[in-house]
Amino acid sequence: MIPRTVLAALAALAIATPASAQMFGGPNQPDTPISAKEKAAVIESLAVAVRDRYVFADKGAQLAKILRQRRARHEYDRITSSKEFADSLLAHMQAFTHDRHMRVHYRYEPFPKRDELDEDSPARDAERARQLEEMRVRNYGFERVERLAGNVGYLELRMFAGMPEAQPTAIAAMNFLANCDAVIVDLRRNGGGSPSMIQTLLTYFVPEGARLHINDFYQRETDGIEQYYTSSYVPGPRLAGRPLYVLVSNLTGSAAEEFAYDVQTHELGTLVGATTAGAANPGGLFRLTDHLAAFIATGRAINPVTKTNWEGVGVKPDVDVPAGEALRTAHVAALEKLSEKAEGERRQSLAMAIEQAKTRPSDPPEDFVRGARRRAAAH
Repeated sequence: MIPRTVLAALAALAIATPASAQMFGGPNQPDTPISAKEKAAVIESLAVAVRDRYVFADKGAQLAKILRQRRARHEYDRITSSKEFADSLLAHMQAFTHDRHMRVHYRYEPFPKRDELDEDSPARDAERARQLEEMRVRNYGFERVERLAGNVGYLELRMFAGMPEAQPTAIAAMNFLANCDAVIVDLRRNGGGSPSMIQTLLTYFVPEGARLHINDFYQRETDGIEQYYTSSYVPGPRLAGRPLYVLVSNLTGSAAEEFAYDVQTHELGTLVGATTAGAANPGGLFRLTDHLAAFIATGRAINPVTKTNWEGVGVKPDVDVPAGEALRTAHVAALEKLSEKAEGERRQSLAMAIEQAKTRPSDPPEDFVRGARRRAAAH
C-alpha cells in the first residue's frame, strides 16, 4: 500500500470527479498502450489487493474471483488502451460492490513505486511537491469566501485538503467569517478529502473548551477503530451557536458527506439541497503499473450518534430542494432566522436583505450533473 501521507492528496480526490479512470492528470492527458501480459499482471495484482484489503473481506474475495473469471473469458483481450482498460476495471468493480470509493485510475505521469517512497527519498519529495503544487493552485479547495446581504457569511469549499500547508488558508477563511451572524458552507461541488480538515473546520462551530466526538473509522488492516474529535484549539473566534447551513448535492462525496453528516447528526446546523453521492468507505491508493493505480476502500465510517454511515444511500438534506436553488433557499432561511430576534433598524435591514436574497437566480442545473451523464447527453 502506498503510504497515506504521500498520496493523501490523490486519495482525497477519489470521489471528486465522475466515474472515469482519467482523473489523475485530467481527461486530455496522453494515453499509453497496454499489452496482454501487462493486463494479466494488473488483474492479478488488483485481485490480490481487493481480496486482502477491501473492508468487507467476503466481498473482496468474491470480487477477486469475478475479475479473474472475466479475464479467463477473454473480456479484456480486445483492449489495448490503458485508459479504456482502467475504465473497464473501474466499471466492473463498482458494478459488483456499488462502492463509490472503489476505482481504478490512469495517469500518464508514472505513479511512484513503493520503494521510491521511503523516508528521505528524492522521489517521495518530488511526489509530495507535485501534489502540493496541485493543491496550491486550487487554493486548497477554498474557492470563495464572502459576506452576503444581511451579514451572512458564505464559504464555498471544493475539497478538504489534508496537507498541513492547507491549514493557514482554512484559518484565514474562518477568521474572515468571524463577524458574520450566520454562516453558509457550500459543499455542492466538493468530492471529499481529509478528516483533518473536517476537524479544523468543525471546531469553529463547537463552543470553546468542548471536544466533540465527530466520527470513527473502522480499518480492516488493524481490525481497529480510529476516533476523530474536534480540536481543543483553533486560532480566532468560534462561530458556535450561530445559524449554520450546509449546501449539498449529488456531487457532494466522501469527506464532504462526512462533514454534512456530522453537522446533521450532532445538530450543529441545517443541510439544504439534494441527497449526496453515498461514499462512506475510506481507503488508500495501490500502484498497479506505472500508469494505473487502484483506490481500494479499506475502512468504513461509524458515526458515534447513529452507529452507521451514509454508504450507498447518501446524506439526505433537512431541506430538500434542487441543488441549484440551495444557496438562495439557505440565504433566505438564515436571514429569516436572524430576523426573529432582531429589532428596530436591524430588523428593517434584514427585511430588505430577505427581499434581495429572494431574487438570487438559481445555479444552472447542469452544474450538478455528473460529467459522464453530461457528456452522454451532449452526443
